[in-house]
Amino acid sequence: MRSISLSKLCLFSTTLVSLGAGAAFAQDASAGGKKAALKAHQAAHSTAQASAHAAAPAATAPSAKVAATGKPATGKAAASKEPAYYLSSTSETYDVKAHHITRGALVTVSQKLLSQAPPGTNPLKTLGQLPGVMFQAADGQGIDIWSQQFFMHGFQQSEVGFTLDGMPMGEQSLRNYNGLNAILAISSENVARIDVSQSAGAESVAATNNLGGSLAYVSRDPSHKLGGTVSQGFGSYGNYHTFIRFESGDLNRTGTRFYTSYMRQDGQIWKGTGDQFIQQVNAKLVQPLGEESTLSAFFDWADEHQFSTPDASPEVIKKAGYNVTNYYNGKQSGLQAAINAANNIFPSSFAGLADPEDSAYYDATLNSSDYFGGVKAHLKLNDHVTWDTTAYGHGETNQSTWTTPYFPSPNGSPLSELRKAPGIRRFGIISQAQYATRTNELSGGVWYENNSYQSPEYDFEMPNIVNGQLTSALPNPLNYWKNPFAKIFNQDYNTNTFTAFVQDTYHPVKNLALHFGFKSVLSTTRVGNGYANPDYYGAGTELASGVGLTTAKPFLPHISADWNFLKHHELFFDISENVHTYAECGFKTCASPFAVTQAAFDAGRSSFRPETDWTYAVGYRYSSQRVGLSLYGYRTNFNNRLQQITSGSSVNPISTVANVGGVTMNGVDAGLTVMLLPRLTFTNSFSYNHATYDNNLVEAGVSYHTKGVQIINYPRFMYKTRLSYVYQGLTAYADASFTSHRNFSYVGDVKVPAYWMSDLGLQYNFSRIPAVERGLNRVKDLTLSFSVTNLQNTHYISTMGENGNPVSISQGALAYQSFLIGAPRMFFGSISANF
Repeated sequence: MRSISLSKLCLFSTTLVSLGAGAAFAQDASAGGKKAALKAHQAAHSTAQASAHAAAPAATAPSAKVAATGKPATGKAAASKEPAYYLSSTSETYDVKAHHITRGALVTVSQKLLSQAPPGTNPLKTLGQLPGVMFQAADGQGIDIWSQQFFMHGFQQSEVGFTLDGMPMGEQSLRNYNGLNAILAISSENVARIDVSQSAGAESVAATNNLGGSLAYVSRDPSHKLGGTVSQGFGSYGNYHTFIRFESGDLNRTGTRFYTSYMRQDGQIWKGTGDQFIQQVNAKLVQPLGEESTLSAFFDWADEHQFSTPDASPEVIKKAGYNVTNYYNGKQSGLQAAINAANNIFPSSFAGLADPEDSAYYDATLNSSDYFGGVKAHLKLNDHVTWDTTAYGHGETNQSTWTTPYFPSPNGSPLSELRKAPGIRRFGIISQAQYATRTNELSGGVWYENNSYQSPEYDFEMPNIVNGQLTSALPNPLNYWKNPFAKIFNQDYNTNTFTAFVQDTYHPVKNLALHFGFKSVLSTTRVGNGYANPDYYGAGTELASGVGLTTAKPFLPHISADWNFLKHHELFFDISENVHTYAECGFKTCASPFAVTQAAFDAGRSSFRPETDWTYAVGYRYSSQRVGLSLYGYRTNFNNRLQQITSGSSVNPISTVANVGGVTMNGVDAGLTVMLLPRLTFTNSFSYNHATYDNNLVEAGVSYHTKGVQIINYPRFMYKTRLSYVYQGLTAYADASFTSHRNFSYVGDVKVPAYWMSDLGLQYNFSRIPAVERGLNRVKDLTLSFSVTNLQNTHYISTMGENGNPVSISQGALAYQSFLIGAPRMFFGSISANF
């Protein structure tokens, strides 16, 4: 694998102004043992922390001083100047922008655009072409679940609603406690379209987290004709993507039809050693009931086994380089290197690191098995009334592991394997009716779900090496671990959620639509069976148990209007309020008020408030055959924002769930599409997001200067452009995007640099050649494709904050490992055909 050189390190000074105060509630720090408490970021991190390569030292950095005061703030916020620490990139980058259908605050992205990406690409990466949307992942296709990060207008994926055919997919976090990751719910080839609600409206969506909008995946229907699809993709780092779909066609006069598909995605992690494997079965049945009613069923089985991309810190990148990877190599030598590190014998590239033990681990993996599906009845009762009802269910068995050097195995090995083993069992029903007249579209509905979520963590024995010999065989990290020697923690959650909505869209004249609706939310979560291992967390540590919280919001309004005036012109506005029910997770692994000790929960219970927001949006569009222009402005007032924060030394940081107060976001998206020549289209978009904290952050009696600081992990500026050409069977495109710097620390003194990214793609449908079409007989749409991601081989930081975000340099931000290096240049190709 090619070595990646280290970026320069640049320092810029910023002035931090002290204004006001915020509020926070802290989770307890663990205690006891060797570095006794399992570090907070390790606990959050335990699903996928793996780093460092023992075989060869990584490229070293040019010398650079970090001009930091290193003085922690004490007492009241003092007006001080802390330098901003930039990790500067060495080359440029780009991204994607393409055609989409728009109406009001809604955007629809079709399968035609999704299919232009490399085979198996996460549809969210394609959505990253939209203005105001950012998708990050450490791999070229966006399928590394540990590294996936999606933002829309400043809201992260856990604050955006996701559904598939109306069925809720919950929060798209790593260990999704109330749903499943979208790429595990449906193969990308089976997605007909994605409807994007850019504002927080769409009150009919089955979600309780859509503060920042919603994404509604719609699966394709089976074909009326017997046939199928076969596609084989290939790419860098042993990447193979296979997709097969069989279409039954109409089986009888009523039009009964189905399809079933199998997808297999296999490849190697681009840094170090390890598989990234997903296999998936989808099936869909449609039974027409008369002329306009249908009964349909959708089924999904997904099996995922992935090595996770290693995390990095500013210090690791500066001193050890971009290529630091895990010790695992499938051989005894990899285990020996990890044992040496646990005994304070580190690779030479780790010299001078403040925390070398945490700069690399033996391995880290994700494994899950999901069954998901539902049955939907779409009934047209008469010319004006339709009724839709869906019953669904979902079961998940999950395992995320990492090898810890902080808790030895009983056989004397200084290593052991921690396994988080969350499980989900949920079922629900969605029912809504629509009544349509010449001037009104009135609808209402309800959604109920029961979700049982378990969040235990266990510890397993790792082999030891004695006199050069293994005490037992090397385990396969992607297998499910059995027979733990210790239980680390546990909490069991049970949540009942009920929502209802009523809405009406009124058309006083043909070209004007006025909308009003509201949503009611009632959600109650109870937590039991709390357990904390005293050897990890200290004697007497008790996790929150036998407790519960309720979110009750009876009236969340949504008002909008859409006016098509003159020819080609459209104006719209959208106003809505929404709520995010309390998150759930394992101990110290997310911003959840439940994932704390009993004492912390009791102390903060009276101050706990669910996150809420108001969003105001206004837009204008001009659409003609050759020119498209769009402007979209928005303001969001976000209240009671909960964030996971780390503070304290890098040796033993404290994990905190903090109410960072309010956040005010003002932003604008601007887009211009021009057909330069017939079939040659040039698209550009620019996004600006001024999202700042309303308060200073108060943590353990210390005030930190966050008021007026840009929010973490999301850029203030993004620019995206695309040049595409379509002629007969040929489709070609070149994409570019610019992402401005992002704040890594809350006070803004550590920043990830801006970067450019570029991609290229080429497809040709040989069936458009008459002679080929005649020769292929039953084969249709024989298509070859080739694409390159990260064309310029840019060095950049992709995902940020996967383990939470640090407060400041003075609180150990430079050594805190919570961002991922983006993938280098990668090549993909495929051949596909329909039958």
